[in-house]
Amino acid sequence: MVIRTLADFLPAALQSKPRVPAGSPSAMPPEVSSFAALSDKLGYLSKTDLKLIRDAYKFADEAHLGQFRASGEPYITHPIAVAGLVADWKLDAQAIMAALMHDAMEDCGITKVELIERFGAPTAELVDGLTKLDKLQFSTREEGQAESFRKMLLAMSRDVRVILVKLADRLHNMRTMAAMAPNKRGRIARETLDIYAPIAHRLGLNQTYRELQELSFSYLHPWRHAALEKALQRARGYRRDIVSRVQNDVIKAFGEARMRVDISGREKTVFSIYRKMREKHAGFAQVNDIFGFRIVVANLMDCYHALGVLHQLYKPVPGRFKDYIAIPKPNGYKSLHTTLVSPLGTAVEFQIRTDEMHAVAEAGIAAHWLYKVGAQKNVNPSDVAQRLGAMWLKSLLDIQNETRDASEFLEHVKIDLVPDAVYVFTPKSKILALPRGATPIDFAYAIHSDVGDHCVAAKINGEPAALRAELRSGDVVEVVTATGARPNPAWLNFVRTGRARSKIRHFLKNLEHEESQELGLKMLSQALRAEGLSLPPLSEDAAGQNPAWSALLRWSGNRSTTELLVDIGLGKKIATIVAKRMAKLLLEQGERPDAVTLSLGRYGHDDNTPTQGLVVIDGTEAASISMAPCCRPVPGDAIVGYFGRGEGLIVHMSDCLAGKRLYERDPERWMQVEWAEQPTRPFEAAVQVLVSNGKGVLAQVAQAVSAAEADITHIAMGDEAVGETVEIRILVSVRDRLHLADVLRTLKRSPSVLRTQRVRAK
Repeated sequence: MVIRTLADFLPAALQSKPRVPAGSPSAMPPEVSSFAALSDKLGYLSKTDLKLIRDAYKFADEAHLGQFRASGEPYITHPIAVAGLVADWKLDAQAIMAALMHDAMEDCGITKVELIERFGAPTAELVDGLTKLDKLQFSTREEGQAESFRKMLLAMSRDVRVILVKLADRLHNMRTMAAMAPNKRGRIARETLDIYAPIAHRLGLNQTYRELQELSFSYLHPWRHAALEKALQRARGYRRDIVSRVQNDVIKAFGEARMRVDISGREKTVFSIYRKMREKHAGFAQVNDIFGFRIVVANLMDCYHALGVLHQLYKPVPGRFKDYIAIPKPNGYKSLHTTLVSPLGTAVEFQIRTDEMHAVAEAGIAAHWLYKVGAQKNVNPSDVAQRLGAMWLKSLLDIQNETRDASEFLEHVKIDLVPDAVYVFTPKSKILALPRGATPIDFAYAIHSDVGDHCVAAKINGEPAALRAELRSGDVVEVVTATGARPNPAWLNFVRTGRARSKIRHFLKNLEHEESQELGLKMLSQALRAEGLSLPPLSEDAAGQNPAWSALLRWSGNRSTTELLVDIGLGKKIATIVAKRMAKLLLEQGERPDAVTLSLGRYGHDDNTPTQGLVVIDGTEAASISMAPCCRPVPGDAIVGYFGRGEGLIVHMSDCLAGKRLYERDPERWMQVEWAEQPTRPFEAAVQVLVSNGKGVLAQVAQAVSAAEADITHIAMGDEAVGETVEIRILVSVRDRLHLADVLRTLKRSPSVLRTQRVRAK
């Protein structure tokens, strides 16, 4: 077989002339700046499509007439250049029309209706998805950017061409950003590096990804970029002999094996070298795999045959082989990667792939237009590309459905844009790709939100593991669920994926919302009962709603009865004040106070008694009712409730000094609460233990608590220097006040314990 090498084999490595710094115009590919130049790229489209594109160009040219870019060029040169990049990917006529008109709505006052009438709804939807929300008022620039970004990603989830046009737009802007003010360049470069470059990587657009990274780095850190550029230029001369020798050896080896291959050289970008230096805390001299080779073969089996040829030629570096053909990356990337030790002792990386794999590796989703159009009849490349990005796009929609705050949505998306991944298996051998650092909780939510919500334990490779354990590639993960389990707020401290984070937050918000609504309804009913009236029934149908509710909502400024009740439950509105207003409205309707209701609702009126209705604490409350950390009441203690603003009901002991200070400052926010006869769960109490310092003291304290059938949930030692005595502060989980007294008595009987007491607020 004949060996076929690319004409431009290793151009950067074998030429001695200096490379033009990235970011300068001469380093970039030539841009199309006229419609004639764009037309030359559109030979793959029909005459009908070309006419539509010409009409779109004329429309955009008229819309941008008189507008200029910061460089002084007519503005229309930018849409033409973006359309040229989109045409390089062989996208359809609608995408190219959208590229030509992508700024028309935002900068020229063109409406979506006009675009629908002139060019049809699909093209108008694409343009609308690319338009920022500049016409709306936001409190900060960041909020506006986040909301615009969310709009674009949601449009992308419906049609992936939106993000392809946006990436072409951003790429051209980055290539021509030298004319902008330095502060604006830095902001745009940072946004590109944090968001748009990772999106390009996530969608498999590796060529675009590398260029966006390189340009962003050159604008963010010009001095570092220039220094590394010079070092790389010198390295080409130093390693010229190594590259030439490896090249000759590889050509000879494949010739002997009679394999038909394309061999091309590859040089790491300045940014990737910089990132590796930072990750490994190494200098430029320690980054020795700057140059690599790409081997393109005829079919899948030849990939593994080529790997065998290379491993017989040079020794492989242990642990540096990756089979992305058997387990592709989440963005569809497939290749064999192996790192070999050259005769001169330097590491050289080889990537082995087929032509089709190479197309997807460079153009990702866009490859389905570049290489599939015409190859398969009745196959819509847009549908193929949409399926390729389906998993990530689906996760975007899931996050959107549960996250109404744009900044929080953007935070989740950034988390999910991490390029590094680990590959783990379900017990049924299904492969899941998760970000590096993912935990069994991330795994559970990746399977299904119900699995995550009810997760209680996990096994990794058959062995029990902590829910916060970090997963590694190759792990087999099994999740144990329980029907009554619910997400733990502490999970937010270690989950890695945006999907898991948004699902947990959504569950907790809903839980808080439901409990606050129930608490608010209970409190408003009891406060109204003190006025001798009963609360009118609630109706989901606005037409069947009591007029008093409608009037009350207008007075309170709430949009719904649910929102009003939640505000009462969270302490944002005071039940007695709302009840008095409701009583007035009911009296206007002809309602009269009932003596029986009045006797049920009213109780003591002395100055030291809270003035709102009674709430019973049984332990089933989670987010809406909490125990004050200053006194930590347990069943059997006399208690009162305080409405923190937006914090729900906080329960204090009646004699809590911190609570009394709050009462003096805000008496109307207090209400009477009492314990249920049979609380459903234990409660935490704070205990202070003074012990003689000695060996095994902590074990004795833990044993005493266990003997009293209680649990220690937290333990802390004093900060003072170790002396003859040590003060230990523990939180113990007890059933009630009698159980706590039993714990204290058991602790006192321990030989090393000198004194025990319950901690009270001062």
